Amino acid sequence: MNNLEAMNWASFKEQMLSHPDLDLQFQYAENKWVDAAYHITEIKQAPIVSVDCGGKMNSWTEIIVQLWEPTNQQQERAMKVGKALSIIELVEKTLPLNPLATVKIEFGNSEFDTRQMFPNSIITDGDNLLVDLRPDSVQCKAIERGGSCGTTATGAECCTPADVKPKVELKNLALSNECCTPGSGCC
Repeated sequence: MNNLEAMNWASFKEQMLSHPDLDLQFQYAENKWVDAAYHITEIKQAPIVSVDCGGKMNSWTEIIVQLWEPTNQQQERAMKVGKALSIIELVEKTLPLNPLATVKIEFGNSEFDTRQMFPNSIITDGDNLLVDLRPDSVQCKAIERGGSCGTTATGAECCTPADVKPKVELKNLALSNECCTPGSGCC
């Protein structure tokens, strides 16, 4: 199931608070799991301020939980949700986290380039709290608002569907007797 709404920090944390005794597992691709030896290395809060291609200023906040897989470290089970909550508590003593901020999980390993992903869904499965991750995607905010993202030098809107191009009549000069000669002004 693909959830189209980004999860906010309050919802993410509430899911974890409801299941402190479960093992916290992250799935980053089909049948690909973050190794059980992972660490939460840091939690970042990033205020984003941007101007989109339509000239509108946008702002939001992201909370990025960074996961790291140590090499050559074997572990049978992932960290407990309660351990992750103790890390969150430690962070929140120093940095109050915005409950409405969008949550992203940052992860990469030798087989998967580091990237930020959204929690798509969080489900319980036996002794596990499973966080299914989906990649972030690029969007045109101006088009999503139903507008345009500006204009080209000629005044045409740059991200709207292209107008139907006028048909041009082509002449086959090889079949005609018309010939371009020096000084005739044809070229």
